[in-house]
Amino acid sequence: MKAAVSWSGGKDSAYALHLAKQQGHEIVNLLTMMSSKEKSNFHMINSNLLEAQATATNIPLIKKQTSNETYEQEFKAALTELKAKGVEGLITGDICAVAGHEEGWLNRVCQERGLKPIKPLWTMRDTKQIYLNYIEAGFKATVVRIDYSKLGTEWLGRVLDKQFYEDTLKIGIDPCGENGEYHTIVTDGPYFKKKIEILETQKHNLKGNFDYLEIKNFKLKIKEQG
Repeated sequence: MKAAVSWSGGKDSAYALHLAKQQGHEIVNLLTMMSSKEKSNFHMINSNLLEAQATATNIPLIKKQTSNETYEQEFKAALTELKAKGVEGLITGDICAVAGHEEGWLNRVCQERGLKPIKPLWTMRDTKQIYLNYIEAGFKATVVRIDYSKLGTEWLGRVLDKQFYEDTLKIGIDPCGENGEYHTIVTDGPYFKKKIEILETQKHNLKGNFDYLEIKNFKLKIKEQG
């Protein structure tokens, strides 16, 4: 079916898109909810980086600005627009219940807008295996936000690989960050036509328990054919 992706820019939505493509879904749009014109919700990925991901994947991106108070209203409005364009399903990278939403929130809002929720990771649940499958598929991602009550600032900027996985097990956090330990930006993947090379970053402390990696400079590179 024709489907859009609820696109955070991070590893879970990127991997869910990959699995949905393997299931035969036609991906027509990426949808990102923005906390401002400059940054996305939760992952705090800059707008220009989201645009770079869309260019790299050759999938059109839709960005919608929202707030905590208006999130559901704006999300539903975006789904209505997608439905009018012929979209039939919404792909998400949800593994467990979405933080801040009641159980079944996505199912409810999709049903209210006549879309089918597509959650390729939901039935897997084993976050250790999901992480390993993700790495095996050929994705590259960098940590851009952490909960510093659970991780030190040295985790910012780390690339997700086998060593990262082993280190999460050593300190006892969820490998996929399902308890909010970390968020990522995906820079390459099996369906990426180009890859994002991060050139310059700066670490920032945010209000609450969060630290954030600002990507100040990057470039898109054509991937070598191998």
